[in-house]
Amino acid sequence: MSAPPPCVVEAHTRAWVARAVVGLNLCPFAKAVQLKGQIRCVVSDASDAEALLVALCDELRGLAAAEPAKVDTTLLVHPHVLTDFADFNDFLDVADAAVEALGYSGVFQIASFHPQYRFAGSASDAPGNATNRSPYPTLHLLREASVERALRSFPAPETIYENNIRTLETLGADGWEALQAQCRRDAETPGPRR
Repeated sequence: MSAPPPCVVEAHTRAWVARAVVGLNLCPFAKAVQLKGQIRCVVSDASDAEALLVALCDELRGLAAAEPAKVDTTLLVHPHVLTDFADFNDFLDVADAAVEALGYSGVFQIASFHPQYRFAGSASDAPGNATNRSPYPTLHLLREASVERALRSFPAPETIYENNIRTLETLGADGWEALQAQCRRDAETPGPRR
């Protein structure tokens, strides 16, 4: 199945951030950067892992050069490559090695999101997997300084995961699918995004 045009992929991803990540408070740190417009969303046309690695390195360099007040974080969405979760998961070691090779250890970290995301040891339908399920395979480039600052301002960061599980269990599979359907509708409807 081919991906929609890049503008729809970006709109769908931004709708997921607004409705799931921020709307369900899955990441309590995301709301501020979203409201300030500091999330860069890039849709890659990479069709193999080698091209994706080039795009990742370009985005890491771009994020390093950007003013944090303008671009605090980058979502590198790659709908044409690593659509199988096992392949995506294997690529994360390559991505981390690129961060190190470029001299960005301690500067950037990469969080991972995928439509088939599955935490090790969990059942494929476990509610907690949805915390990292995005519309398309996505590498999230984060500034470590921003993460550390956010963690200092949050009273009990270790409770985030437990809170997310409770939220997703309450929402249930039908609620999660309804939310995803709304994100798809948002992406296909022109107009301002929330």
